[in-house]
Amino acid sequence: MNLAERAAPGQMVGLLKVRVLRGVNLAVRDLWSSDPYVILKMGKQKLKTRVIKCNTNPVWNEELTLYVEDPTLPVRLEVYDKDTFSLDDRMGNAEFDIHPFVEAVKMNLEGLPNGTIIRKVVPCRRNCLAEESHVYWSDGEVVQDLVLRLRNVERGEVELQLHWISIPGSGGS
Repeated sequence: MNLAERAAPGQMVGLLKVRVLRGVNLAVRDLWSSDPYVILKMGKQKLKTRVIKCNTNPVWNEELTLYVEDPTLPVRLEVYDKDTFSLDDRMGNAEFDIHPFVEAVKMNLEGLPNGTIIRKVVPCRRNCLAEESHVYWSDGEVVQDLVLRLRNVERGEVELQLHWISIPGSGGS
């Protein structure tokens, strides 16, 4: 039985900490630069980073926490350029699947050496990965680093890191 099947409908299985690290070579949407921010969506949840002014290589290093009821739902990421006098401009989007990450969390891997790779996720047509992503053991927890290539835009990538927070009695590990 997988994690999604063990959790009752509407029951939280855990918290997903998404550290939005940085954007790389984002599109220009103002005269010479952009004022980017990121929105993360999962189900009905919507979280936003701060705006970084005049930067196409922003460093947010900001942690956003999503509650997970259904680990089969994808997380959607959208990047926008903040505008003062008009609607914010779209700067691309991406999606990622947390299922491989959550499956690794369920393995109860206590005692593994730091840096041990648990699973590799390769780029393919069904995901937005710009390069191979590793799920690995670090300082007593499962971590995943992702580099997402933005879709529907001429260029740009966003780097993320995933961490899991278990909720005692929730059905998550």
